[in-house]
Amino acid sequence: MVTNCCGEPMLNYLWGFMIIIGVIYGAFTGNIQAVADGAINSAKDAVTLCITMLGVMSLWTGLMEIAEKSGLIKTCTEKISPVMRWLFPYVPPQHDAMKHMTTNVIANILGLGWAATPAGLRAMNSLAQLNDYDKTASNAMCTFLVINVSSLQLIPVNIIAYRSQYGSTNPTAVVAPAIIATLVSTIVAVIFCRIMLRRDYSAKKTRRSESGVRG
Repeated sequence: MVTNCCGEPMLNYLWGFMIIIGVIYGAFTGNIQAVADGAINSAKDAVTLCITMLGVMSLWTGLMEIAEKSGLIKTCTEKISPVMRWLFPYVPPQHDAMKHMTTNVIANILGLGWAATPAGLRAMNSLAQLNDYDKTASNAMCTFLVINVSSLQLIPVNIIAYRSQYGSTNPTAVVAPAIIATLVSTIVAVIFCRIMLRRDYSAKKTRRSESGVRG
């Protein structure tokens, strides 16, 4: 979460600023009634959308729990473990961080963003433990964040639910474009992470060599 110098979330100030500007602009242009109507209608739409998404979230989170207890998550974890070890060479394979990261990646691939969030938070906490809670993020933490944001998705559940809620005649039309877009973003993310990892490894190797020469 982005915070200011006092530790307060910056988004609070950004949202507050936009609301104030909108009200002032509406007052000066004589559209204050439209601003009030828009606020009321948006609040109603927000509640309706939350109820709809709550159902979707409950369904897919429940499916993830079933998949985990049935052993499906474990099987998928074993299948992609070589890729995860390649992406995170400094994380011990048996560490909890690897398990949580793998669960998060699988959930994201299936488009279960909400189900992926708890695993992502646990993974980041485990990575922070490996990093001795240093204020500077480790390579593994940065790599995990980048991979998480790029997030290859086979089924964009959230977008499909949004499109269905707002009356789309074909909510699943975004599946193919979403797969292509997230595939490209994930490939770019992996390439970037590997370049930075190699760069960091070279820098550490150089520092060790210099320390040896001084010693």
